[in-house]
Amino acid sequence: MNIILLGPPGAGKGTQARILVEERDMVQLSTGDMLRAARTSGTEMGKKVAAVMDAGNLVTDEIVIGLIEEQLTSTESKGGFIFDGFPRTLAQADALSQLLERLGQTLGAVVEMRVDDDALVARITGRYTCANCGEGFHDELKKPKVEGVCDNCGGTEMKRRADDNEESLKTRLMAYYRDTSPLIGYYYAKGDLAPVNGLGEIDEVADAIRGVLKQTKAA
Repeated sequence: MNIILLGPPGAGKGTQARILVEERDMVQLSTGDMLRAARTSGTEMGKKVAAVMDAGNLVTDEIVIGLIEEQLTSTESKGGFIFDGFPRTLAQADALSQLLERLGQTLGAVVEMRVDDDALVARITGRYTCANCGEGFHDELKKPKVEGVCDNCGGTEMKRRADDNEESLKTRLMAYYRDTSPLIGYYYAKGDLAPVNGLGEIDEVADAIRGVLKQTKAA
């Protein structure tokens, strides 16, 4: 089953994607990760990515779709793929739909992780990750069992994103509402949209997503 995790920055898409990878043997396709990997891969597509990024330009939708096609056709996935951070626009949504159709694949569900903006600010400005393994923590919501020590790998170096501050978040939210929120109506019209409360506890959100996927599978 292929799914899209849709929601504003800080909604918890990455956290829920990791849970789905562990539980359902799905493959997470993060456009940011794919671009970074492609840039140093030495492949023809990678050379295109490197040239565009080194010139300081934005990577085109055509290149991103090409990277996704490479992953869909070369990566074995028993549980399906999770699209995280893509699509961001209606044009990208159309391109993804055409790609899946061409490959004989389908989209099982679009999980919309709904959040309240004020609560989202509090969530994002307090989050940080282990510099070694990427495990996420929060000043109030998810503290390590031992202060300063990662629960997952035992690492002691933590880092925060430079743009995890209120001013930067407002800019990122504006970009999301301008460019990505139209996808909500797009996928609702297609009958694919499944909203969940993205501000619940991690386990609660995971349970809600499990329910969505169970219904989708039954359907």
